[in-house]
Amino acid sequence: MEGIRSQSAPSAARFTGRSVLVFGAGSSGEGWSNGKAAAFAYGREGARVVCLDLSAEAAEVTAGAIRDAGGEALALAADVTDSASVAAAVAQAVEAYGPPAVLHNNVGVTHMGGPVELSEKDFDASVALNLGSVYRTCKAVIPHFLAAGRGAIVNISSLAAIRWSGYPYFAYYATKAAVNQATVALAMQYARQGIRANCVLPGAIDTPLIYRQIAGQYASVQEMQAARARMVPLGRMGSAWDIAEAALFLASDQAQFITGVCLPVDGGQSCAMQPLP
Repeated sequence: MEGIRSQSAPSAARFTGRSVLVFGAGSSGEGWSNGKAAAFAYGREGARVVCLDLSAEAAEVTAGAIRDAGGEALALAADVTDSASVAAAVAQAVEAYGPPAVLHNNVGVTHMGGPVELSEKDFDASVALNLGSVYRTCKAVIPHFLAAGRGAIVNISSLAAIRWSGYPYFAYYATKAAVNQATVALAMQYARQGIRANCVLPGAIDTPLIYRQIAGQYASVQEMQAARARMVPLGRMGSAWDIAEAALFLASDQAQFITGVCLPVDGGQSCAMQPLP
């Protein structure tokens, strides 16, 4: 399938027989979003993947790709700003595939503007979606982890959680920083119950979302692509597969002694000096 890395199948299917819930598994356009790539990658490694998205159609596109590749997947619609919607979707997932082993949170939105320019409505929407999604999905899923005595949570945050990234999106910085600390809090509170929680911080990643939410900050798409490549010490944007590979490692038993980690996947950008605009 076009766009999927041509690497051979893994020597060991790390998630065989396990149910994995991926919130934000759809894509906002053609190509591979972080959530879509992660869902596909879990399926490639044997998981029964529940693809959850606000758009049932987008969730089904991802689930269909997993099934076409020989995996097992279910598509469900869920609104992560609504606790009842999340709880109902998790109940459907458990009925179909049994208690989940992994919760993967990939929902996020950027609203441009500092506190002066940003409307209160957009600020509240950022909090409800970026941070509230973690709260609501964990509220619905953690009881299943506690009953099983194990579970893994992977939250997708952002490099913007720990540094200025060059864009004027106050609410995004604040809410993604909160996701980082929420992840640490989850890891510490539930460590004795066998539940791990870790966070991936994508840097400049080439996904469909940036063409909708970031491109307007530049004179052209080409200028955006070039500018984002210059931000990265490796000299290029990353791909959704870079984020997926990091997430799968953190969710797998290979990382069974890793919890409370906020891992930048950014081509070195978090280590580099970057002038203010």
